[in-house]
Amino acid sequence: MTLKREKRVMLFRKKEYTVHYHFYLCNESGEQFTSTELDEMNLVQVYNQYRDEHNLPFPEEIREIRQTYGLSAAKMAEVLGLGANTYRNYEQGEVPSESNARLIQLAQNPEEFKHIINLSGVLQGKPQKKLIEKIEHLIDRKKNAVQFNLEEYLLGSKLPDEYTGYTKPSLAKLNEMVIFFAGQLRPWKTSLNKLLFYADFLNFKMTGFSISGTRYCAIQMGPVLDNYNSIFDWIEKNGDVLVERKEFSNGGVGETFLPAPERVGKAGILAHVEMDSLRKTVERFSAVSTQEIIAISHQELAWSENVKAKNPMISYLKYAFGLNAV
Repeated sequence: MTLKREKRVMLFRKKEYTVHYHFYLCNESGEQFTSTELDEMNLVQVYNQYRDEHNLPFPEEIREIRQTYGLSAAKMAEVLGLGANTYRNYEQGEVPSESNARLIQLAQNPEEFKHIINLSGVLQGKPQKKLIEKIEHLIDRKKNAVQFNLEEYLLGSKLPDEYTGYTKPSLAKLNEMVIFFAGQLRPWKTSLNKLLFYADFLNFKMTGFSISGTRYCAIQMGPVLDNYNSIFDWIEKNGDVLVERKEFSNGGVGETFLPAPERVGKAGILAHVEMDSLRKTVERFSAVSTQEIIAISHQELAWSENVKAKNPMISYLKYAFGLNAV
């Protein structure tokens, strides 16, 4: 059996979507087969395009809304008037109907969710009082919040799309990725950009989702994080890595990222599959110099087809499955 990928059109809710279809090809009979894992990969591509097109919440967003209020998936479904396992299924990847999606998005607003709680009548007595107090706290915090949003300033809009790898941008996850590579490889800034690019795009290649939700763009030195200087400055000032600067004879300055003393990765921020993507990236590039990783990245269509474009942003959907190096 040989694993193959080819562009195909799949139908979902009466609409057609182009995906990188994964299947096994029997070299003797020519028959094609899929596994449960490959079926999920093919469907994830369709689901994500559909969610993006119709502005539906992604599984991570749906889970975060519920966790904000401290409710179980079963209780959240009951409050919203959904089936017993419906909310849990949405968190696990099932695509909600547009009406259910709008209801979930409405619940994201604590003021609206307070009305829903009162109308549903599901909670009574002490549990209702405790939840209402939590919601009131969220409302007050929202009113008093500073308007400046650091995460959005550094990483851009929080809405998942093909340029974030259908993942909500997460500064916490990106921070852990930088800490991991600093501890494992002590890379120069130029190399670090490539390592992050390959780890995020490799994870998308394996799961249909990026790790950090970071946007990447193509510049002359290869793929880099969008707004990478500000991002790396923030991580350094946060004390999570050390940056050593070296002045070269040509007047340029190089920056090496080192692990900060006693700073280790925080458990639970990165999933097992995401850590696997990081380890595979380290394994692939551990013996590769900065100039070599630049040359390798220049062999990727993700770079060559975008470096001279007016909008040099790199689409995970278009380029992740065709990566050459990993």
